Amino acid sequence: MRSLYSTFAATTIGIMLTSFLVAFLISNAYYQQYLKPVNDEKNTRIAQEISTFIEENPEIAMDEYLKNIADIGYQIYLFETMQNGILYGAEFRENELSISIVQDVLDGNIYHGMREFPRETFVTGFFANELENTIGVPVNYDGGNYAIFIRPDIQMLFNEMHLLFGWLFLITIILSIILVLIATKYMVRPVSRLSRATKILSSGNYNVEGLETGRKDEMGELTNNFVKMAEKIRQNENMRKDFISNISHDIQSPLSNIKGYGMLLKNELVENEKGLEYVRIIDDESNRISSMTNQLLLLSSLDQESHILKVEEYNVGRQIRQLIHNYEWKIDSNNLMLSHDIPDVEITADQALMNTVWDNLISNALKYNSTFGEIEIELMEYDKEIKVSFKDTGIGMDDAVKQRIFERFYREDTARSHRVPGSGLGLSIVHKVISLHEGTICVESNQNGQGSIFTVTLPKK
Repeated sequence: MRSLYSTFAATTIGIMLTSFLVAFLISNAYYQQYLKPVNDEKNTRIAQEISTFIEENPEIAMDEYLKNIADIGYQIYLFETMQNGILYGAEFRENELSISIVQDVLDGNIYHGMREFPRETFVTGFFANELENTIGVPVNYDGGNYAIFIRPDIQMLFNEMHLLFGWLFLITIILSIILVLIATKYMVRPVSRLSRATKILSSGNYNVEGLETGRKDEMGELTNNFVKMAEKIRQNENMRKDFISNISHDIQSPLSNIKGYGMLLKNELVENEKGLEYVRIIDDESNRISSMTNQLLLLSSLDQESHILKVEEYNVGRQIRQLIHNYEWKIDSNNLMLSHDIPDVEITADQALMNTVWDNLISNALKYNSTFGEIEIELMEYDKEIKVSFKDTGIGMDDAVKQRIFERFYREDTARSHRVPGSGLGLSIVHKVISLHEGTICVESNQNGQGSIFTVTLPKK
């Protein structure tokens, strides 16, 4: 993807080059339509003055006079007959001229070679150093007829200036490009900062800093609106977190009463089987709500970063094996087979929070597995990180579910979610804890009956 900086810089430089080309074409057209006739007229007048001076001063030596004219910046070709041509001044790049033109000037007519010179796109007639691109005038000297063809010596006139103009043009182009790049970087910088701020905001950090809010242009207005939006989102997020935290605390008290009175009622209905069934349902649902509120409290604590990581070095392999041992009764009762390859590995992390991660992932592998299914747990150690994978043989999930599986309260509307009760918070907690440890979690799954694989990657330190 091309950056805004490169796009703006390339566009500006392209505009500069296009403008230069268009300006050159316009200047060339202007020369052809207006300056060429004026140039032809001016040089015709000069040639006639030279011819008149020679004719009015027969005592001078025409050869010496023409040499002097050539020395001050002209190229001259003198014909007495077609075969006798004498050059004065610098050589012409092309010195061919038709016999008819020479004869016409010898007969007393004026040759307007500059005005009639063929048009060219990139080399105007003014710079074409050819004998055809001259002014021809007749001159009578010492009883003979001559034809003088004359044009300004461009090389002599611009021998020093053309270097100056060339360097001036080159330096102008280079400086223009450098200044365009610098100006573009300055102009794009607020957009780059705003782009970085949006990435920070999307990651859940609402403290966007380093934005230029003092500008008075459209970019300043956009930046100010973005800062206000981020602050509003932060306030709403804090209100949501406070609500979750408060409501979770408020639920715990009546929930404890419900569980307590449920136990008393169970003691009163020792011989009433139907009543005991109702009490067991109340007890199960109470435990479910209690688990949900505990998860909400943990998420709220993690969101507000009040739960500071209590990192310590411990044996993560032993921790996972102990959890597997705790779930053995449930594995047997569900007719599942669990295999694992979990060596002893030392990592530095919050042991309590990581226990929550492994507990959630093992619990999910049990809950969403198929009848007589399998669970495979593998711990792999690398130089600077570890990878732990949890593979089940359940029904799996499609791509749409995988994209939202770590969202809070999300439960897919399929048989997978209706098989067992749940709050939709477990994987959210897993994702949050792993993120706090600067790790990652990914899921591989499809709905062809091959189950799912959750893979956790954590730094060892």
